[in-house]
Amino acid sequence: MINSEKIREYFPSLSRIDNNNNQIIYLDGPGGTQVPIQVIEGISQYYIRSNANTHGEFATSKETDFMMDGLRGRVSDMLGSEGPNTISIGQNMTTLNYSLARALSRKFKEGDEVIITELDHEANRGPWRVLEEVGVKLVEVKLLESGILDYSDFKNKINDKTVMVCMGMSSNAFGTLNDFIDIGSHLKDKDCLFLLDAVHYAPHFSINVQELNCDFMLCSAYKFYGPHVSFLYSRPGLLDSLSPDRLVVQDQEAPYIIETGTLNHAACSGVASAIDFISSIGEGDSLREKLESAYQKISNHEFELAKHLYDSLQNFQKITVIGPDFSSKKRTPTVSFVHNDFSPQEVCKKLASKNICAWDGHFYALKAIQKLGLESKGGVTRLGVSVYNTKQEIDKVIEVISEI
Repeated sequence: MINSEKIREYFPSLSRIDNNNNQIIYLDGPGGTQVPIQVIEGISQYYIRSNANTHGEFATSKETDFMMDGLRGRVSDMLGSEGPNTISIGQNMTTLNYSLARALSRKFKEGDEVIITELDHEANRGPWRVLEEVGVKLVEVKLLESGILDYSDFKNKINDKTVMVCMGMSSNAFGTLNDFIDIGSHLKDKDCLFLLDAVHYAPHFSINVQELNCDFMLCSAYKFYGPHVSFLYSRPGLLDSLSPDRLVVQDQEAPYIIETGTLNHAACSGVASAIDFISSIGEGDSLREKLESAYQKISNHEFELAKHLYDSLQNFQKITVIGPDFSSKKRTPTVSFVHNDFSPQEVCKKLASKNICAWDGHFYALKAIQKLGLESKGGVTRLGVSVYNTKQEIDKVIEVISEI
C-alpha cells in the first residue's frame, strides 16, 4: 500500500493554493510530474559541492565522474539492463531518437522497411522519416477505433524486408498498454531490430529490457519525478556497430558515442535522486529489488485511482472516454475524454479555474488523434494519475467535471 500522506510530504509544490483557497491538484503527470524535495536537494547540492566538468584530476571533477557513473548504474537497475555501459544520456527522448535514426541510416539500405505505428508519439515517428532519405520504406501499423493497435495488421506487415520495428510500450494520448511482449516474441527469430519507447510506461511499471527481446529503449526522467534528462538503452555491442554523428574528440565507444556535447550534470544528479526516491517506496536488499517492489505499489495505487475516475466519467452522458476500459490492468493511469458541449480546451479552462491541472490537445500523438477523428474537436482532455494523487483529489475533479 502507498502511504499517500507520507509521499505528499516530499513534494513542496503540492502545497500551492490559489486566490480562492483551492488546493492545487496535479493531474498533468503524463506531460511531466512534480519533483520531490530529494530531487531539488540533489540538484542544489551538486551545484553547492561538486559543480565541475568531467575527467579532471581535482575533487569536484572526480565527484562529478562518480555521480555520472552512479546515475548510469541506477538507470541500468531501473531498466533491468546488462550494465551501466548500456545507458546513454541525452537532452530529451526526441534528440536521442533522431541521433539513433541518423546512425541507423548509415546501416540500412534502399528497399529496407521500418515499422512504426499510428498510435505513437511523434518522437517515435518523425525521427524515422530521415531513413526515407536513403530509400528505406516506413510502414505504419493501423490504429483501431478502440484506441488499440491492429495486431493482425502488425504481424502481417513484418516480412523479410523488415529491418526494424519501433513501437511505444503505452500511449501517452489514450493510456493504451501495447502488447510489446507478444511483438517482441514474434520478432525473436527474425533478423530485425526492436525499439521500444518507454516514456509514458516507465513512470508506472517495472521494466526488464532483457526479458523483452529489446534492442533499444528510450525513456525520460521528467515523467518519473526527475528533471529533463532522457536515456537510451542499447543492447551490448549494438551502439559500437553504428556510426552516430559525433566529434572526433569525444569517446568513440558505447555508451558515450551517441552523447554529443557536455551533459547537464546538475540535472543528472537530480535524476539519480529521483530513482532513489522511487526505490524508497519499495522493499528489498538491492536497488533493483526495491524498484520492482516500489513499482508494484505505485501501479496498484495509480490504477485504483484511475479506475475510479474512469468509472465515474462513464456515468456522464455528455462525456465519451477514449481508449480501453479498466476491466483489466492492461492500462496506464491516464484517462482521456471528449465532452459533447465543450472543447477540450474549454474543459481544461474550467478545471484550471478550480486549480486543477489537466492537458488538452493531441500531446504530439497527432496521427492517433487524427485517426480517431478528434483533431477537429481540439483533441481530448487528458487526466493522468501519479504517485502523489489521492482519492480525495479524484473525487474533487469528478465533482468539478459534473458541474461543467
